[in-house]
Amino acid sequence: MKKTIPGIIAALVTGLCCQFTLAEEVFRENPPTRYFVKQGDTLWDISTEFLQSPWLWPEIWHVNTQIANPHLIFPGDVISLIYIDGKPRLTVKRTEKWGPSRDGKLQPRVRVTPIGSAIPAIPLEQINSWLSRNRVVEPGQLAASPYVVGGQEKRLILGSGDVLYGRGEFAGNIPGYGLYRVGVNYTDPDTGEILGVQALDVGSANMRALDADIATLSITRSTGDIRVGDRILPTEQRQIQPTFFPSEPAGTLEGKIINVEGGLTQVGMLSVVAINRGEREQLQPGNVLA
Repeated sequence: MKKTIPGIIAALVTGLCCQFTLAEEVFRENPPTRYFVKQGDTLWDISTEFLQSPWLWPEIWHVNTQIANPHLIFPGDVISLIYIDGKPRLTVKRTEKWGPSRDGKLQPRVRVTPIGSAIPAIPLEQINSWLSRNRVVEPGQLAASPYVVGGQEKRLILGSGDVLYGRGEFAGNIPGYGLYRVGVNYTDPDTGEILGVQALDVGSANMRALDADIATLSITRSTGDIRVGDRILPTEQRQIQPTFFPSEPAGTLEGKIINVEGGLTQVGMLSVVAINRGEREQLQPGNVLA
């Protein structure tokens, strides 16, 4: 989220665990000593070949001095399991630029690799269906924001392609807006602190005209009925990484699930939940929790 909300983060429940120590027990029983990277592989797939918990792969990676970025691994590279000071590590060996010819003499070999063809870690499309447009805002922010007062021909229920009228303090230089319905308060179950307010996404709209505190907007997207009273907020610019690198949190962390996306009460694998920990506790995108 662009604006920091204290101690709250949305997470995808995957059933992965972060309670391993970075020793030999993180490796699978009888892991391979070498793996040849092929087209279609991901770092997650390759790590599964070696590790019990694939998300631990950055911790046991040994950066070769000749490789500027160990995340850039290409088909044809060789991943090897080696021991350094008695500790297991993974290394990558690039395809050789020089190799033996049929007569045994060394000769240059050309490796042609399209730009941007490095294998991904966890591609965005793998989890895109679980990403939510809902937002978490400061208490009181929604109550003070502009709101929908109706549509053309006095319509009270609106959808994609319709024109709506909003009232409130609009900035004339902002072209795009999100439409939201007030959700639940996110409250810390231990301290009673209100961490934020859920803003439920119902659509998007573009500004057409502004006259004093009355705005005319075109609805470009809707997830359901857009109603009188729904709130209007400037579009949030979220920087979503195209790949996710699972990692361990910076320190020891304990928290609680405080909400389940979609108003559900039961939580299962691939559910999206909110927990009472976030940026304030130094959580980062990609951190894995048990």
